[in-house]
Amino acid sequence: MDFDALLLSRIQFAFVIAFHIMFPAFTIGLAAFLAVCEGLWLKTGHEAFKRLYLHWVKIFALAFAMGVVSGVVMSYQFGTNWSVFSEIAGSVIGPLLGYEVLTAFFLEATFLGVMLFGWNKVGRKLHFVATCAVAIGTTISAFWIISANSWMQTPQGFAVDPATGNFYATDWMKVIFTPSFPSRLAHMLIAAYITTAAVVLAAGAWQVLRGRVTKPTRWQMRMASGTLAILLPLQIMLGHESGLIAHEYQPAKIAAAEGWCETAPIQGTMLIAWPADNACGHAGITIPGTSPYLFAGTPEGEDLKGLDQFAPEDTPPIWLVFYGFRIMVGAGLAMLGLGLWGCFLWWRGRLDEKGLFHWAAVPGGALGFIAVITGWIVAEVGRQPYTVYGHLRTVDSVSPVSTAQVATSLLVFMVTYAIIFTAGTVYMARIATRGFDDDPKGPKEARRPPGSPMGAVDEPAETGEDIVAAD
Repeated sequence: MDFDALLLSRIQFAFVIAFHIMFPAFTIGLAAFLAVCEGLWLKTGHEAFKRLYLHWVKIFALAFAMGVVSGVVMSYQFGTNWSVFSEIAGSVIGPLLGYEVLTAFFLEATFLGVMLFGWNKVGRKLHFVATCAVAIGTTISAFWIISANSWMQTPQGFAVDPATGNFYATDWMKVIFTPSFPSRLAHMLIAAYITTAAVVLAAGAWQVLRGRVTKPTRWQMRMASGTLAILLPLQIMLGHESGLIAHEYQPAKIAAAEGWCETAPIQGTMLIAWPADNACGHAGITIPGTSPYLFAGTPEGEDLKGLDQFAPEDTPPIWLVFYGFRIMVGAGLAMLGLGLWGCFLWWRGRLDEKGLFHWAAVPGGALGFIAVITGWIVAEVGRQPYTVYGHLRTVDSVSPVSTAQVATSLLVFMVTYAIIFTAGTVYMARIATRGFDDDPKGPKEARRPPGSPMGAVDEPAETGEDIVAAD
C-alpha cells in the first residue's frame, strides 16, 4: 500500500472522526436520558430519578467537553488536509456547519451552565427547561451535521461556476433536505439513544455484580433495557430504509456492502466472505434469493447491479464496507438481545439478581459505539472514491501537503488522543460504575437511621448539591 499524502489524510480524518463521533453519539442520547429522568422526578417525586440525574449529569459534562474539543480539531482538517474540497464545496457546506454554531451551540451554551450548576439556584421548572433546551440543542446539532454529510452523499440543489469550477447553492431547501437526509437523521438519533442505553445498562449491571443494588440502579437498568427492546426494531427498519435510498443513489456502495459480485435480476445475502481468485475478489456463504424481499421496490425486469458494473477506479474499498456493515448489524442484534433479555428478567423480578445477563451487559456497553463507528465506515468509505458523490473525487479534494507533514500530524494526533481521551474515558467509566451507595462524608451521615447497615439505605437525605459535592 502506498502511504501517500492522500491516504494518510484519509486515515487521519477517519481517526479523528472515529474519536469524535463517540462523544456526540453519547451526549445526544444522554441529554435525552437526563431530561426524562428530571421529568419523571418532577412528575412522581421519586428521589431515585433525581439521583440518576445528578449521577449522570457529571458524565454528560465530561463527554460534552471532550466532544467539543475533538470537534474543533476535526473541523480544522478541512483547511489543513482538505483545502481544495473546502474551496470547491465550501459555499455549500460552510453555511450548513455555520448554522449548527448559530443554533445548536448557542442554545447549548446558554442553558448548559444552568443545567450543571443551577440546583437550588433556580426553580425546578426552569432547571427542567434548561435540561430540555440542552437536549434539543444536541438534536439540532445532529440535524445540521447529518444534513451536510447527506448532501455529500446525495448532492442536489447546487450548480457549478463555469469560471472557477466551485459549487454554489441554487436551492437551499434541496441542499438541506436531500433524499438521504430524513432516514439518515432518524437513524443517527436512534443510534445515539441506543448507544447511551447500552452504556447505562452496562453501568447498572456492573453495580449489580459488585453488590451495589439501589433503587437508582434498578431504575436505570429497567429504563435502559426497555429502550433497547423498543428502539432496536425501529432502528432496523430505519437502517433498511437508508439502504434502499443508497441502493437508488449509490449502487456501488450497496453492491460492496452486500457482496454482490455480478449483476443479476435476483441477488442473495452473503453472510460471510473470504478472499478468492475470481473477478469479485472473494467467495463466501450466501443465502440465495433474498433481494425480492430486501429490495422489493426494484422495478420489474431491472437487474441489481453487482461490482462487475463499476470500473475499479469507481469502486469503494470492498472489505471495509462489507465487514463494516456486518459488524454494525451484529452489534445491533446483540443489543436487541440484551434489551429483550433484560425486559424478560424485569418481568420475572430478577433484573437486580446477579447472573449471566449482567456479565454479558457489561461488555455490551461498547456495542453502541462499535455500531456507530462501523456504520460511519459503511457510509463514508462506501461513498469513495468521491467526497461529493458523483461530482468531486477524493483525490481532487486533498490539500497540496507532503507525505511527511501528514504523517507527522497523524502521529501527534494518535499520541495526544491516546493519552487525553483514554484518561477521560476511564474517568467517566469510574464515575458511571461506582454506584449510588457512596454517601457524602461529614455531618450529613448523621441522618442515617441508627443501626442501619452501610449499604441498606437507598434514598439518602442529602440535597442534589450535596451529592454533586461528594462525587
